[in-house]
Amino acid sequence: MLRQVHAIQCIGCPVGCGGDVVVEDGAVVDMTGFTCAKGQAYAAEEVVSPRRMVTTTVRVVGGALPLLPIMSATAVPKAAIFDCIALLRSVAVRAPVVEGDVIVANALGLGVDFIATRDIPAANASQAS
Repeated sequence: MLRQVHAIQCIGCPVGCGGDVVVEDGAVVDMTGFTCAKGQAYAAEEVVSPRRMVTTTVRVVGGALPLLPIMSATAVPKAAIFDCIALLRSVAVRAPVVEGDVIVANALGLGVDFIATRDIPAANASQAS
């Protein structure tokens, strides 16, 4: 039986409480020090399956701007972040783009969509104004 104790500082709220998470054979078996359920949930996920939001840009073809800022709609498994970035590096979208448009659906089969975080009009639309 493999037993590990991880000291975790919660980032779920401004209190920033800390505590210990005890993991045995890949499963959380005990926690101490966290002051709320949100902190406990964060700490448990952080030690067993850490996830992060991913933000980056993709190229825009025919747009008023050359790059479109995008973000993951939900958190990405930490181990897959660089693979997602590599995938997104090859993506180019055609303008116009509307904030909230899905740019890449189900990236790498992870069930995570990447969405546009701003509008990008077509290049000729910005010159007409």
